[in-house]
Amino acid sequence: MKKITILGSTGSIGISTLSIIQKNPNLFKVVALVANTNISTMLQQCELFTPDWVAMRDAKSAHILRKKLKHRKIKTQVLFGEKDICTLASLQEIDQVISAIVGVAGLLPTLSAIYAGKTILLANKESLITCGDLFMKAVASSGAKIIPIDSEHNAIFQVLPLEIQTNLGVASLKENSIKNLILTASGGPFYKFPSSDLSSITPDQACSHPNWFMGKKISVDSATMMNKGLEYAEARWLFNASGSEIKILIHPESIVHSMVQYCDGSLLAQLSVPDIRIAISYAMSWPNRICTEVNFLNFSKINKLSFFEPDFIQFPCLKLAIDSFSQGQSAMIVLNAVNEVAVSAFLNSKISFTKIYEINIEILMSSCFLEPNSIQDVLEIDRQARILAQKKVSSLVF
Repeated sequence: MKKITILGSTGSIGISTLSIIQKNPNLFKVVALVANTNISTMLQQCELFTPDWVAMRDAKSAHILRKKLKHRKIKTQVLFGEKDICTLASLQEIDQVISAIVGVAGLLPTLSAIYAGKTILLANKESLITCGDLFMKAVASSGAKIIPIDSEHNAIFQVLPLEIQTNLGVASLKENSIKNLILTASGGPFYKFPSSDLSSITPDQACSHPNWFMGKKISVDSATMMNKGLEYAEARWLFNASGSEIKILIHPESIVHSMVQYCDGSLLAQLSVPDIRIAISYAMSWPNRICTEVNFLNFSKINKLSFFEPDFIQFPCLKLAIDSFSQGQSAMIVLNAVNEVAVSAFLNSKISFTKIYEINIEILMSSCFLEPNSIQDVLEIDRQARILAQKKVSSLVF
């Protein structure tokens, strides 16, 4: 039985993970859960899974949860704050850590799990976007393992040879006969929109993804295709890939989740209905597989599978992310931070949809930071970039 800590248990990844655990109680045990401030959902999770430990982001949320658990006679111990969250990510008895805290808040807990030599099921893409070199070096030195649970990276992982699966970030694609990796993208809700209409898009429209049910921030990133640009960066680090070894194709049906092209012309792909539980269950049970309640593909009902190259004029954020990766780690830290601020401003109707790109490129082009040598350097660059982005948002009149 694998013992698990879930970082971000009240989010969509955490909830999906717990649904898999609930169906497989003989295979997995929840030892610790971590959340931000969602007390009601955490209370329900404690009632269902009775973890030994829970940590909330702040003391107030922890205090309220502690009282509610005591009233229900649930003996789960409640902690709070970043230090305690990092402790739960590195508990000695833990086998797997689900890293699903959104944003840079997940960096230190994920790093703690790496230092403790855990198997990390990675959904927090910021860990590699902002700290790729630092994190992959820590993985190599600690003996930790990373298994991606983003659908695209997990799809690639599933069809890679075992030599690469067990040596992520180190093994050579070329030496394993791989020509390139192909990341697929749905194109979000606007890939057919005329560019002239994009400025009038509303937050509700941007959050209405045609295939996936996701949180608001990642839904907007999908609409701008910034998300695919960030996934490009993640793939570069995870699979030790050069820029020429990764291609991106828009695939509106979201059935082929990614592909690996081998040097002999063979193309291996992972296909399924768009349901994140498939990626999560594979990562949790790797190198084996477990049954899920996900629907199977019915090819007799699939009319077509279409693919085309992304239009960088339509999706300038995608090109910006790809170019930023080649500029170095500090550029990716700035881009990630500024994009979070810009997307938040858009979701709060402070700026238009097209201003997201404009803010991203302006701050990126006008700022200059040294390359980070530590996690503290990363967090400081992130902090300063957010200040610059907030000032820019405040200066705009929408």
